[in-house]
Amino acid sequence: GHGKRGDWFRSPSLEVDAFGRAAERAGGGPPPLERRGDRRQDDMDELAWSLFGVNYHYGMPLNPSAPEGSLRIPGGSSSGSAVAVASKQADLGIGTDTGGSIRVPASYCGVCGIRPTHGAVSLEGACALAPSFDTLGWFARDMELLARVGDVLLPRTTTTRPQSKERRRKILVAADAFKLAEEETQHHIYSKVSPLVQAKGSLMEKMEEIEVDPYGSGFDRHFRAFRILQSGEVWSELGPWVREHDPVLGPGIKERFQFAAELKEEEIGEEKKVREEITEHLHDLLGDHGVLMLPSAPGPPPDVSVLPPEEVDELRGRLLRLTSIAGLTGFPQVSIPIGALPGQGPVG
Repeated sequence: GHGKRGDWFRSPSLEVDAFGRAAERAGGGPPPLERRGDRRQDDMDELAWSLFGVNYHYGMPLNPSAPEGSLRIPGGSSSGSAVAVASKQADLGIGTDTGGSIRVPASYCGVCGIRPTHGAVSLEGACALAPSFDTLGWFARDMELLARVGDVLLPRTTTTRPQSKERRRKILVAADAFKLAEEETQHHIYSKVSPLVQAKGSLMEKMEEIEVDPYGSGFDRHFRAFRILQSGEVWSELGPWVREHDPVLGPGIKERFQFAAELKEEEIGEEKKVREEITEHLHDLLGDHGVLMLPSAPGPPPDVSVLPPEEVDELRGRLLRLTSIAGLTGFPQVSIPIGALPGQGPVG
């Protein structure tokens, strides 16, 4: 309603377009994001095609939730928005999520973030990356504001199916997804969630551990399908521009475009079938009212000053195995901050 929209425009917020420009929302907002040394705090990953928040050309926004003196990544690609919210320079940050670009920075910066159901919120005016995966999402420091934004942006539910109390309480723990998380992170999340499960009358009092991957592959098939399908769409959207202008692309981004340029239609067609199977399987698991609990990221944000180069691809692979569960199926996912590991930073 009008009142809800008024609240939104009165709240300091930040939006970042798909090429990293930050702009204040209409109706007033915070002062421009500060520059720390040679680092702009509103930058994002190059062409939105990364999950770390490290831009080869413009640097990395500093993660305000990381231990002081560390260079722990903010996560990306919507790093600038997440940093703005975590540092209290904005109440609300808007970004896009294709492969985890809301969920990962939300987890690493210790804020709330949502990737809505694919297609639920208009992307009119945005630069497409991989249209069948692209979503508009947002960050907030608390779930109340995150939900209030949803009241404005998300369509009203039209389901006429019965929503019994029993069905609303179907909480499933993705045991195989938790295996992708670091052991300390697994223990931390379970220690925080267990009291909620045991609380009388809790919505989480009925929980069940399940295996989500229908192939039993540790989500390797999810990763392959996502990588190939996303890359194919990125090349369709941005390949002509890359061929014409031959831009200087940063490490990782350059190799992803090279991989995308060499994909065959037969490979893409095969992974579309896998995507359909994965989507059908998750629909069967969750029904209409099920909720799946899994880590937003494998652990707290890594420190780029000590992260060995050989571990970068391994970390990106584990991240994508987690985020592709929602990415391939179009399901919504919310990242909720669940505290921090001492000396390491937040987990979600």
